[in-house]
Amino acid sequence: MVSLGAQLALDWLAALAGARHFQEQMSNEPAILVVEDDPSLARVYAMTLEAEGYRAMDAGTGQGAIAEIRTRNPDLVVLDLGLPDGDGLDLVPKIRANTAAPIIVVSGCGRETEKIRALDAGADDYMTKPFSVPELLARLRVLLRKRARLAGDATVSFGEYTLDLVARRLVRGRAEVRLSAIEFRLLATLARHRDRVVTTDVLLKETWGAAYQTKTGYLRVYVHALRAKIEPDPANPRYILNAAGLGYRLSASDR
Repeated sequence: MVSLGAQLALDWLAALAGARHFQEQMSNEPAILVVEDDPSLARVYAMTLEAEGYRAMDAGTGQGAIAEIRTRNPDLVVLDLGLPDGDGLDLVPKIRANTAAPIIVVSGCGRETEKIRALDAGADDYMTKPFSVPELLARLRVLLRKRARLAGDATVSFGEYTLDLVARRLVRGRAEVRLSAIEFRLLATLARHRDRVVTTDVLLKETWGAAYQTKTGYLRVYVHALRAKIEPDPANPRYILNAAGLGYRLSASDR
């Protein structure tokens, strides 16, 4: 029989082995996926976003975009319609089927009919080239704030902690508790459904992406890490509770 310590070690190694992007996610800033087939323009996007504190990722094709969304679960997608493997507008509903993240369509076409098609397909915004960088960044901020607020209350309190879903911060009293991006996603998902059981597959999809819904070892590793940071006694958790055979629950009710 494998001991708990050995099992946790095995789960930790499995999580690290299958997740190249986890190593870059110690920052808890929003991740933006830019779908752009011009490498030089993609680099400009990346430098601009990173200079503003975002984590940038990119894909040069529609197929690559879906793969990135399923495995890296970005917070927002900037989609240029000029892609080499198909009509960018046809990609919008495919993206929407894999994520609830906001989509900003970018195109050189300013026809009203194209804008309507994009918005009807599931895009949240449409920008016509050329546009200014400050305008793009402003629209990013608006959509990210809107998404956080639509997901529920802007802040969730439990015990001595307050989780700010818009500012992406966890504080205990006046002190901030440092969370990695993965830890924040996991805690935020539990917080949005506080005092209710969130199933394992939902937690995996919301935290890591649709491609990880069978990777239960990842979930055990990060629940263990979160408990180590926030629980008074991680071995006897008060906040992140197991629901045997189902998932986990964040207890936000006063005891």
